[in-house]
Amino acid sequence: ELDTDDVATLRKAGVVDLPTIQRFMNFWFTSSLDLFGSEASSNAANYFSNGIKGRPDEARFADHVEAESEMVIQVPDGKGGVKNETITTRNGMNEITRLEYVKDCNIGVTRWNMAIKRAGVNFELKLPSTRFRREVGMWSGSPTDPLGNPINREAFDAQKAGWLPSDEDKAFIKSLMQRVTEPGKMAGWIAPPDRGINANAVEYEYVKL
Repeated sequence: ELDTDDVATLRKAGVVDLPTIQRFMNFWFTSSLDLFGSEASSNAANYFSNGIKGRPDEARFADHVEAESEMVIQVPDGKGGVKNETITTRNGMNEITRLEYVKDCNIGVTRWNMAIKRAGVNFELKLPSTRFRREVGMWSGSPTDPLGNPINREAFDAQKAGWLPSDEDKAFIKSLMQRVTEPGKMAGWIAPPDRGINANAVEYEYVKL
């Protein structure tokens, strides 16, 4: 509608530009990756062996015990590079579930990119590497670029403004969070529904304040 990719023009109209969305995606996606825990975890192994922890769609795995199997993960080599490390599959349950989560997230990103392409916009959202901006696990404290390439701290700090939300980005997003209470009206961050609830009109007063 605005027919521009100028960030200032878009923000003035209350639109979140795609590069800003990418920066917030880089932040929140990598934050959620830390919730799965360390790549190699004896706790995860114990939980799995006792039937407390499982893998997504466990039924599709041939071995539901994994008593003797192993897997390979990539970890920092301590020299600014990457090396392979072999661990037991049980110890790697956190990493297995994390990678399944990444696959699921990529399905959503693919749909977003299809919508962006249909709109005629030349931009593609991408999930960063699971190594990027990690604060838990093997890659904690090991800076990389969004593709997962190890870099030094100075290089990360010099480029992070293009990768992660700035204070200005955060202030802009906060400015959009304005309450709307009038029936039939939607806050700027909520897409209008196609229809109401329980056959009521969209304009129905669902909540009395």
